[in-house]
Amino acid sequence: MLRAALIGLPSTGKTTLFQLMTSAKDAPRGKGDVNIGISRVPDARLDTLSGMFNPKKTTAATVEFTDLIAPARAGAQGLVDVAAYKNADALVHVVRAFRDEAVPHPRGSVDPARDAQAMEDELILADLGVAERRQERIEKDLKKGKSAELDRERDLVARLRAALEEGKPLRSLELTADDRKLLRGFQFLSAKPLLVVINLDERDVADVGADVTKAATKTGLTSFLGASAGTRAVALCAKIELEISQLDPADATAFLADLGLSESGLNRVIRTTYELLGYMSFFTVGEDECRAWSIARGTSAQLAAGEIHTDIQRGFIRAEVVPYQALTTRGTMAACRDHGEVRLEGKEYVVQDGDIINFRHAT
Repeated sequence: MLRAALIGLPSTGKTTLFQLMTSAKDAPRGKGDVNIGISRVPDARLDTLSGMFNPKKTTAATVEFTDLIAPARAGAQGLVDVAAYKNADALVHVVRAFRDEAVPHPRGSVDPARDAQAMEDELILADLGVAERRQERIEKDLKKGKSAELDRERDLVARLRAALEEGKPLRSLELTADDRKLLRGFQFLSAKPLLVVINLDERDVADVGADVTKAATKTGLTSFLGASAGTRAVALCAKIELEISQLDPADATAFLADLGLSESGLNRVIRTTYELLGYMSFFTVGEDECRAWSIARGTSAQLAAGEIHTDIQRGFIRAEVVPYQALTTRGTMAACRDHGEVRLEGKEYVVQDGDIINFRHAT
């Protein structure tokens, strides 16, 4: 299960967005001061395939979102030292850009750039504490005896600590695959991919729409968003999203069209989170079920088979692969075969986004 944690100061609309993204799918369940809910990843391709095969069941890819129920206080301190954040694959920072006298900002004024940087500083400070403690432990262990692995880790942690002391998030550094593997157990917060959700004022939506560049310029977030790799943004208005959620589908589509939008901001948040994590979907289709399966980009066919069942991975023989565009153009698998568009691929084949796959395997 892919996991993303919502972070942000009080009165940003964070919990409202969480409830809108998850309540219509799976009911959130409380876990201490953290709510957990599941969101379906919107994918028009799955809807099209389901319409073609009319299956008994349609199953979308999902992302698990967590939301910390934080006390209403002025600072960000303490909002990052939570297991839900450390276990997340990505962080979703909801930044307030709306003005509402009935909902006072905890810091007295609306300043998106200030708030975004304040939370970033909290992530960096939490990571600096982890790096310092690990550095001290490595030095103690090295006194007991030399270790090439510990030497390498010491050099890497020293590099990370230096960056953190300069106020740089770890996601902005170029780290090798071996570096990331070595650090996986630490779960540094500022190393996680970050999605900034700009919660706009209702009056700004007509001007900005879904254009993140315009939203960043209007809210002063351009410099922050351009400061490091692994950071993306989505602009929306939680108040309007709440209104949309209460409409039937036809009226919701018309409402969005009037605003110049092709889809809701909530769908954009969910889908962008999925993409930010480096994931994509392949599909299995049939009369029983049409399903989207989540895999990391670059996954081989044999490992993708393991997402369905470990027995299929172990007994992997071949993968029958049809590109999504080919199947939807031809209309049937039989027509794709007639036109030579069904390929047999081996276990090392790198699955592509949108592939429709049938795995042949030994039982």
